[in-house]
Amino acid sequence: MRIPLPRALAFALIPVLAFSVAGCAKRNSGRDLPYVARDVGTLYSAAKQRLDQHQYKLAAALFDEVERQHPYSVWARRAQLMGAFSYYLNQDYAQAIASAQRFLAVHPGNRDAPYAYYLIGLSYYEQISDVTRDQKITQQALDSLGELTRRYPNTKYSADARLKMDLVRDHLAGKEMEIGRFYETRGQWLAAVIRFRAVVENYQMTTHVPEALMRLTECYLELGVPGEAQKSAAVLGANYPGTDWYQHAYELIQKNQDKVTKATPAAH
Repeated sequence: MRIPLPRALAFALIPVLAFSVAGCAKRNSGRDLPYVARDVGTLYSAAKQRLDQHQYKLAAALFDEVERQHPYSVWARRAQLMGAFSYYLNQDYAQAIASAQRFLAVHPGNRDAPYAYYLIGLSYYEQISDVTRDQKITQQALDSLGELTRRYPNTKYSADARLKMDLVRDHLAGKEMEIGRFYETRGQWLAAVIRFRAVVENYQMTTHVPEALMRLTECYLELGVPGEAQKSAAVLGANYPGTDWYQHAYELIQKNQDKVTKATPAAH
């Protein structure tokens, strides 16, 4: 299950890089001859035409050909990033990442470097899977988007990246919750506690924290440490007093009041 992605910012690159090449291109620029030597204007124009026609795979191949045939031209730099963009639109995310990384390796200080970092982050972001599956890609998305915000904090790309990072963190917290619930249903209380505490400590601003605190209350009671259960319930009540999760935790504490009362002196 991928997190939905608006692509408005992704398309914002086109007006910057895909400028008119009418003065440079020949009249036969529409022909697809990716393996035939052609002047740089003709190749770039053909690639741009395929991009406009939503033939993203062919556009990417033609942009790559610009770089291959004319590696030292200013067009090669532009084509390299446009190729990465085309791969992204074709949902060939591995190639999009590789192309954008190659651009950054060769042109680290280029004014379009923020967009290259953004493409890398988006390409990982688009591959985020359901929480039932391995979340390596999710972590890579978070790391890549974080790299963009650290290097270029004031760009429009970073603003969008921060929003996506919040969604990614929520997704990672959801994975921890899923594992924690699994352990809890099997009576592996300590293993469950480790997962729920990770949510509370590492993903404090996510939507999963109230449930994690309630689950900690449950697990601590099962482990025979009612003092810790009371602490979790108290944090839940202080921060999320109107939630069903707090209501359930409160009822658990009330049901185990004798145990909690006995444990209170020891907690002090």
